[in-house]
Amino acid sequence: MSESPPSDTEETSRGLSSEEARRRLADEGPNELPQERQRTPWRIVGEVLREPMLLLLLAGAGIYLLVGDLTEGLVLLAFAVFSVLITTIQESRTERVLAALRELSSPRALVIRDGQRQRIPGREVVRGDLIVLAEGDRVPADAVLLEAQDLLVDESLLTGESVPVRKTAPHPGTSLPPPSPGGDDLPYVFSGTLVVRGRGLARVLATGARSEFGKIGTALAHIDTEPPRLQRQTRQIVRLFATLGTATALAATLLYGSLRGNWTEAFLAGIALGMSMLPEEFPVVLAVFMAMGAWRISRARVLTRRAAAIETLGSATVLCTDKTGTLTENRMRVVALRRPDGSTWTRKDDASLLPEPFRALAECARLASADDPFDPMELAFHELERRCPQPVTTDLAPVKEYGLRPELLAVTRVWRSARGEILVASKGAPETIATLCRMDEAARAALLAQVEAMAGEGLRVLALARAQGAEDPLPEDPRAFAFSFVGLAGLADPLRPGVPEAVAQCHSAGVRVVMITGDYPATARAIARAAGIAADEVMTGDELARLDETELRRRVSQVTVFARIAPTQKLRLVEALKAAGEVVAMTGDGVNDAPALKAAHIGIAMGGRGTDVAREAAALVLLDDDFGAIVQAIRLGRRIYDNLVKAMLFILAVHLPIAGLALLPLLLGLPLVLGPIHIALLEMVIDPVCSLVFEAEPEEDDVMRRPPRPPQEPLFSWPLLTWGVAQGALVLALVTGVLLGAVARGLSDEEVRALTFFSLVTSLLGLVLIDRSFSASLREAFRRPNPMLAAIAGLVAAFSAVVLLWPPARDLLHFGPLHPDDVALTLAVGAGVLVLLEAAKSWLRRHVRAFRRGDGI
Repeated sequence: MSESPPSDTEETSRGLSSEEARRRLADEGPNELPQERQRTPWRIVGEVLREPMLLLLLAGAGIYLLVGDLTEGLVLLAFAVFSVLITTIQESRTERVLAALRELSSPRALVIRDGQRQRIPGREVVRGDLIVLAEGDRVPADAVLLEAQDLLVDESLLTGESVPVRKTAPHPGTSLPPPSPGGDDLPYVFSGTLVVRGRGLARVLATGARSEFGKIGTALAHIDTEPPRLQRQTRQIVRLFATLGTATALAATLLYGSLRGNWTEAFLAGIALGMSMLPEEFPVVLAVFMAMGAWRISRARVLTRRAAAIETLGSATVLCTDKTGTLTENRMRVVALRRPDGSTWTRKDDASLLPEPFRALAECARLASADDPFDPMELAFHELERRCPQPVTTDLAPVKEYGLRPELLAVTRVWRSARGEILVASKGAPETIATLCRMDEAARAALLAQVEAMAGEGLRVLALARAQGAEDPLPEDPRAFAFSFVGLAGLADPLRPGVPEAVAQCHSAGVRVVMITGDYPATARAIARAAGIAADEVMTGDELARLDETELRRRVSQVTVFARIAPTQKLRLVEALKAAGEVVAMTGDGVNDAPALKAAHIGIAMGGRGTDVAREAAALVLLDDDFGAIVQAIRLGRRIYDNLVKAMLFILAVHLPIAGLALLPLLLGLPLVLGPIHIALLEMVIDPVCSLVFEAEPEEDDVMRRPPRPPQEPLFSWPLLTWGVAQGALVLALVTGVLLGAVARGLSDEEVRALTFFSLVTSLLGLVLIDRSFSASLREAFRRPNPMLAAIAGLVAAFSAVVLLWPPARDLLHFGPLHPDDVALTLAVGAGVLVLLEAAKSWLRRHVRAFRRGDGI
């Protein structure tokens, strides 16, 4: 890192040009630490070649080639290549989706380029950029300060010290010390550290691996996290099935070889049985569903930072939301002013000017706000100033700012006029301003009564005060000034248009919406009622502070509106709700919200106004800060989980008849029906059906009318296992009946094999149609379009026609010709599966609670 001070001649207002920034990015690389090696297509191929299913397929091909069956061996090799190709395409698609999501989740940085403030991904910050820092930001790169106002930075990531350090900008021409984290009053900020108070402007000195954080290694990138619950469950299931399949395959190989004396066929039969019992689709389907689910949710402008959130979305029972910017548009404007003498001004329309008697309020509000604000309230005060018939005093220069503190909910700014006079302006919570103005009890009560009346109209009320001060030295605490009360300002922030409907959807889905806000209770109640949130009882932060944990746990189950809540109290609310048995989703945007976001089952950070540390603590990020997007995410989360269960149910049901048809001929002394080549063909159908058809399945009609799913409910619940085994057993029974009937009719081995195989294929298509929906009937399910289903069904039909009508393909698979009555029989088997299982599903929906609930589990 360079240690030279910023040059006096260096441009500090326009920043780098876009062209120069692009050149430096190309020359020096992105501002990121070296990442774990990307999963390139070749790396994915290497991983696929180690899969047990592929190894079994290659073993079968090797045996055929060794015994001189070149055609069958080459076909199995072709299937292996096709399997590798399909898997690589699917995994590469998943990697592209994840890469796009990583790009969205890249920390954002506010830089000045071409004289304009721009939000860019942190990885695009380059050496020489001017970065604007504010409370809650992660510093994107190592930099030297040019300006600093009340700037405190948490550098514990580098130093291990939890106490924030004070940062100051150097005076022009002074010699700078060597850059080193830690210590107060130094001019350097470092990549990865957190701004906990104040704001500043800095010039970037080092990025990426050249930063201090880069020099200490990339340990953060290699932290192993606990795998999500579904991933653990699927791993356990695959291990169980693999163990049983291996043992069964070995036993069948020994039995067949001993009884029939043909060890080549014995090995091939064992390989076929092992392939039939290995549910390798489980982890593949889970990975595809989670990646594609995150992508689908991102299209609703919700970024998924942790895949486990998709699992949990369907279980949420309480949604805690703030008001400003989430329920409302975060577009404040001043609509009412009240002077100390009781006179009021109300905005009639957007063209109305501010009367002269209220000029002092507009001036005080403007002087207590930032010069170049982002905060919607401060923007509203700037707009109010422009309504004055004459401009507010402009010959004032800022001297000092006292920021918002938990113990003092007011912002105070000190100004000096051209004549050397000191003017102090403060805005904040009415209770705080009353304290600053040293009001007696009667005056305080009168003020709060006025606030209550304004807040009852749904307004957010701030109080204003001003003081004259001595020029030097200024006090360390604004309470030392002799403030006088100037008046009250009422601001309105309209509800977002779709909020009442979204709240109603939450209620119908069994999700209780709780509003937590720092606003006055009357304001909170008015906004909650407009949004459709029950507001019969409102708890304030002061009341919450007086409750013990037992009483708070009882009260949070009854109260849905919390007002005057400090950010630090959100954590208590989350813990109390969790202790009461709720599954909690929590929104937040500030630094102090991070503990609550991390403690919640589903932390939801604001992507627009949220701080970097809040986004890092959250599982989901709302890119548009829109409450409706949360409801859409819950809807999509339930759909994704439903479809995942359908896919897993199909896999479970499919493997039972395949394994049965591979094992029964060995036990009954019948001709082998399914060899490795046939099971490989079936896998070519099963994989795309699971990962494409079910993933694209539309949502259930009742997805937002059913209660939340119990959070600890396993993926394979007993009703699901029973239903899956029943489906597989029915298919196995019907297809076995076809097999035995064909043998009894004296058909050749090739004809028996063809008739049995295509009966199984039509049965599997029947299972797909049955498992498309838990709650809808077959007729209703057909009305829901799924283009992927039509495409897969068309491909299966085309494949069947080719095999049946083209003799070389028929001979390759050792199939005999099927006559029209045989084809009709295979179709009848598929239709029988449909009719019998649809009747069973209809009975289950009427008599079994799990199916009445609509989610099939």
